[in-house]
Amino acid sequence: MLMFENQNDIMTRKERYRYILDYFRTHNPNVGTELDFGSAFQLLCATLLSAQCTDKRINAITPELFRRYPTATEMSKAEPAEVFEYVRSVSYPNSKSRHLVEMARMLVEHYDGDVPEDPREMMKLPGVGRKTANVIQAVWFGKAAMAVDTHVYRVSHRLGLVPKTANTPLKVEEWLMRSIPEEDIPDAHHWLLLHGRYVCRSVRPQCENCPFDSFCPKLIDGSKLN
Repeated sequence: MLMFENQNDIMTRKERYRYILDYFRTHNPNVGTELDFGSAFQLLCATLLSAQCTDKRINAITPELFRRYPTATEMSKAEPAEVFEYVRSVSYPNSKSRHLVEMARMLVEHYDGDVPEDPREMMKLPGVGRKTANVIQAVWFGKAAMAVDTHVYRVSHRLGLVPKTANTPLKVEEWLMRSIPEEDIPDAHHWLLLHGRYVCRSVRPQCENCPFDSFCPKLIDGSKLN
């Protein structure tokens, strides 16, 4: 593990990116989403449902949901109240069940039931914002897209990957997209997300288990990073 004795040893941001990415490439090369799905449509549904909810909870309810509504065509024929019964245990079930049905209907009416590859088209779907579209771009279509959720946003700031002025998800996304090699971007989303989910938690971060703790900006007085 790297150790820094004084201010002259502070990493530049470029060095920080290089070390952190090298670590993840070595220790977690086969990273991926923890959501369960069998198609682009199912991934889109699961990602929409996962907003402000754990992947564990989503994976507990989607098997029954997808058995009943495996494609956009089946879900487009449902009413929100029917879908609600399958998703009632997730956060904001009323709005999410409505968005799922409206999204499915729009997919059937305008995209032949398929999830569009163009993120601009995807974001026209009810309930689908930039973060969700970027998840589908990276996970399903294999594109270099960076989805910034609360974990990625928090970890990017805590590890000094972005300056304090990157104070919106879009600004963090732009910084990460400029700083991470294109071939690493789909994996980097998961690396940062999982690090935030299990180690660099919002409450009671597990600093003793963090491979970057010795050069975490929290230890640096007058850091050059911001």
